[in-house]
Amino acid sequence: MKLIWNLTASAFFGALLIGCGESAPPAPPASISLGESSDSAEAPAGNTEPEAKKDEAEQPKAGDNEVALAAAPKSDGKFDPTAETLKVIKTMKVKPSDWPQFGGSYFRNNTPEGKGIATEWNVEDGTNIKWSAKLGSETYGNPVIANGKVYVGTNNGSGYMKRYPNKVDLGCLLCFDEETGEFLWQHSSEKLPTGRVHDWPNQGICSAPLIVGDRVWFVTSRGEVVCLDADGFRDGENDGPFTAEKPDKPDVVWDEQHEADVVWKLDMMAKLGVSQHNMCSCSVTFAGDTLFVHTANGVDEGHISLPQPNAPSFVAMNMNTGEVLWTDASPGENVLHGQWSSPGYGVLGDQAQVLFAGGDGWLYSFDPKGENGKSKLLWKFDCNPKDAHYFLTGRSTRNHLIGTPVVFDGLVYIAVGEDPEHGEGVGHLWCIDPTKRGDVSPTQVFNPEHDGGKTPIPHKRIKALEADKGDVEKPNPNSAVVWHYMGNDPPKKFEATMHRTCGTVAIKNDLLFVADFSGLFHCLDLKTGKAHWTYDMLAASWASPLIVEDRVYISDEDGDITIFALSKEMKILSKDASGEEGPINMSTAVYTTPVVANNTLFIANRNQVFCIKPGTKSKVEKPMPVSAESD
Repeated sequence: MKLIWNLTASAFFGALLIGCGESAPPAPPASISLGESSDSAEAPAGNTEPEAKKDEAEQPKAGDNEVALAAAPKSDGKFDPTAETLKVIKTMKVKPSDWPQFGGSYFRNNTPEGKGIATEWNVEDGTNIKWSAKLGSETYGNPVIANGKVYVGTNNGSGYMKRYPNKVDLGCLLCFDEETGEFLWQHSSEKLPTGRVHDWPNQGICSAPLIVGDRVWFVTSRGEVVCLDADGFRDGENDGPFTAEKPDKPDVVWDEQHEADVVWKLDMMAKLGVSQHNMCSCSVTFAGDTLFVHTANGVDEGHISLPQPNAPSFVAMNMNTGEVLWTDASPGENVLHGQWSSPGYGVLGDQAQVLFAGGDGWLYSFDPKGENGKSKLLWKFDCNPKDAHYFLTGRSTRNHLIGTPVVFDGLVYIAVGEDPEHGEGVGHLWCIDPTKRGDVSPTQVFNPEHDGGKTPIPHKRIKALEADKGDVEKPNPNSAVVWHYMGNDPPKKFEATMHRTCGTVAIKNDLLFVADFSGLFHCLDLKTGKAHWTYDMLAASWASPLIVEDRVYISDEDGDITIFALSKEMKILSKDASGEEGPINMSTAVYTTPVVANNTLFIANRNQVFCIKPGTKSKVEKPMPVSAESD
């Protein structure tokens, strides 16, 4: 039985503007090695945890570095995120109740419209399963639904294409018919020759695509930004300017009806000098005609330094042509590991803002238009305590950002995280006022040896505050903190502590929900940042919540989907296989986020995607995907 914890303890948690414009685009550096990689979770690093006595001073404490709060959240419960998201979807040339990108819109809040959404189903006997389709052997890409099609990123474990048997490792974006589940087409990304340091085996496409009208944009496992024709070649056309989809090989088995039609693509490694770490997993978003992309620029195979610290971390592009409009490399050599978040967007305080969560643990806001071909920074926020220390283990107290920033009623929400391969760790969830400018972090670090202690020192990668070197921390009078959640009683009680997360928050009715990688599901009061309750899933969760019809759905690594009432009182609505209160099991691990489109629930487990609708039934064939192997 999973565990429930009601939290009633009372606890509240509570730089100078640095020019960071980058010319667009920079010339590609020539120093990216194409040699063999030895990257692994166990690889040594220059900041590997020492075999020393545990430093109690580095353990998190509620209220540490507390500063004066910024304006409280405006929401009185009347703000409707579903209606706001539907307004954006209406501009995207898709059906009104489609879900055409991760989070539905650039607000990234997974709160779709829906009626009669399933609360019970069975993947063994097919009850309430309208259809299912096989995926690869590993699936991390969230389903996206638009104009009668379902898109999922996965690997090649099911071998849909004859020219790529299922033992050939690929990144695959699959497209299915929304009504029947028929396989329509596949975009195939062959593995990079550099190996796992840039393109980890079997992970496939880890991003979710963006669909506007008949165009699809996504980031491949090779670090390419690609624009596709949503109809593939089934419309009898080869849309361009890119028209060389068919390999120039006499023996190639070319199945044009099931191949993807590429309109244009940009190789970020070749053209922008990016050295992605392990994979590129950005789920792109857009505003107007501008596409926003995280590059995944990261550390080397030994996790010691960045091969390309001056390469862009963030990119703005013309989504019609692929032209780079501006880039930004603000995280620079301070990237801790990789950069696997996705951008958000909103008009905040009468200023359009694109939000990029950096691999250095800072959240950045830019003017989407840039300025004279360069980035234009509006504000930046350090999401880690200044005395946090980075190691490659769960003991690390400094984290980067994997979850996506969410825009809700004029404020921004984000939590810190880390590559799951590097273990569990402490977490921080922030509510930020985006109307301030410059460095809006909670505190700043000074040193008398730097400008006589008058101005903050530059940020340092491993530990921003080194007291033994004379560093001093001071509250930032320009802080944009509205509230800061570490849990109601961290770190004493596991069930009352916020941990690292790969997920993104979901918000509705003045309640915020987030899952952490240690397996806790948190329900917070939106105005105070105080937890109403937490629930122990007893399994790690990589996912983000779904809120629909006054219910909340969350998935975990055990393959369980638990459904709660949208309430400050914890109530489980789903029932397990024995009919008792508990989760519904999906047969294999679920690393993705449940989504709803057109009054239908879609869930991708490790190797299948399910279309779930009450009153339907179908035969669910157990796929036997073979794990792809890299030769």
